[in-house]
Amino acid sequence: MKTLRSLAILFAALAVLVLPAASGRALGAAQPASRPNILFIFTDDHAYQAISAYGSKLNRTPNLDRIAREGMRFDRCLVTNSICGPSRAAILTGKYSHRNGFYNNTNNRFDGSQTTFPKLLRQAGYQTAIIGKWHLVSDPTGFDYWDILPGQGQYYNPPMIRNGERLKRDGYVTDLITDLSLEWLKNRDASKPFLLMAQHKAPHREWAPNLKHLAEPDRKYPEPDTLFDDYSGRGKAVRSQDMEIGRTMTPGDLKLTAPRYLTPEQRKLWDAYYEPRNEEFRRANLQGKDLVRWKYQRYMHDYLACVASVDESVGRLLDYLKETGLDRNTLVVYASDQGFYLGEHGWFDKRWIFEESLRTPLLVKWPGQVKPGSVNRDIVSNVDFAQTLLEAAGAPAPADMQGRSLVPLLKGRTPSDWRASFYYHYYEFPAVHDVARHYGVVTDRHKLVHFYEPDGDGYWELYDRKTDPKELRSVYGKPEYARVQAELEAELARLRKELKVPDQDPPEALIRPMPQRPRPAAAAPASQPLAGARRARG
Repeated sequence: MKTLRSLAILFAALAVLVLPAASGRALGAAQPASRPNILFIFTDDHAYQAISAYGSKLNRTPNLDRIAREGMRFDRCLVTNSICGPSRAAILTGKYSHRNGFYNNTNNRFDGSQTTFPKLLRQAGYQTAIIGKWHLVSDPTGFDYWDILPGQGQYYNPPMIRNGERLKRDGYVTDLITDLSLEWLKNRDASKPFLLMAQHKAPHREWAPNLKHLAEPDRKYPEPDTLFDDYSGRGKAVRSQDMEIGRTMTPGDLKLTAPRYLTPEQRKLWDAYYEPRNEEFRRANLQGKDLVRWKYQRYMHDYLACVASVDESVGRLLDYLKETGLDRNTLVVYASDQGFYLGEHGWFDKRWIFEESLRTPLLVKWPGQVKPGSVNRDIVSNVDFAQTLLEAAGAPAPADMQGRSLVPLLKGRTPSDWRASFYYHYYEFPAVHDVARHYGVVTDRHKLVHFYEPDGDGYWELYDRKTDPKELRSVYGKPEYARVQAELEAELARLRKELKVPDQDPPEALIRPMPQRPRPAAAAPASQPLAGARRARG
């Protein structure tokens, strides 16, 4: 009898412990576990200058700021190759373009058979999903569920591919990706930790806003100091690019024409906002700098409206985590595939080793591990994401990954041997925007960069961000920089050897020359109000 009474007491005690946990699983509440859930929120072309946690003077992003306030803001997150597809491939594999095989958006296809961190997390018991923009040509692998935009995707009523099934959805793409992400979270296998990659199209070109944001009052945005940069002090590559607000933006970019895939109801809302303003623009017949200023203001209105929708999406996802208790054991990452130009140097787009395109936002919230409101200024990279998430999940990373886990930094400790320099390499030329191929080494203060042409000819530039933070003049070859230049040349050679960068770009990295087209004179770009017919592939 005594034994039976003891067993009854034991079973009763176990029931007190187990039943609430089972109830919590049914409600989606967080489970006490060492392995966190992972919510990876990713955007396309989101400039750090357009996040108020980074000091934006252009907009407010309260929900992104919430991640920074409750976690860590990284101020020096650099990308390996500042363009969409290659950046995504680097994140998935933890490897540079020359190791994962995805160099450019023009003629590459991601090899889905190679090892990726979602595959490794899935093997470790995680349920995995990717929803939104994929942009790697091949179908996703390593995911229990995928629901992606084909190619670049479209902002309104986008076609999507769900686990291989093509279908069309009605609505605004940022809202749809958020709805689908929440639906997956609510219906997932709650007995497993999860990896959800919620990946937005926004704020990619053509920067088409959610129609509800068009009702907001017009405002005037501050112009960057370098909006009318004349490109003196730099070489051929900077002068010969085709990504200027003044001469490259198209009627579609500027909303002088409407997207063809709007419904009649959506078109009414579109026309009600844009057409009166477009008619006023046509009557004004702006020229020169006045025309550039008008284009810049239209660009900022549309781009930042796209960012506003992203911020709303982040808020909805964070609110769901909190409402269900999942926030207590979920690592939340917010990042973009690279930085972006918001009129600096008269540009939009990315691609360069220069700061606005090289740097991407990175915000990480991990309760119990990351000190709220912390800031990290070490050089980190998108090539580090794979190893970071694997370590957080307790899964080993393959030895051939080329990044380094950020977990020590997230916990407030920078290893003594942390990187002091970083290698960058851009390949996509000749292609949209005509940015020359280049590679270089980046430190906290300096950048040494080699621009090279298809025939192997090229030249060097050196920048000192302490004396020239806007990177307006190269000091390469100046006697006072001889020592720094020699040190950087040696460090660049070391990094290329360590990363196993081929001496020559392989055939799969090369792009056939594009047909030449007449270009407006660089000295008078503003005189071309609707110049530029090509669309970016980034």
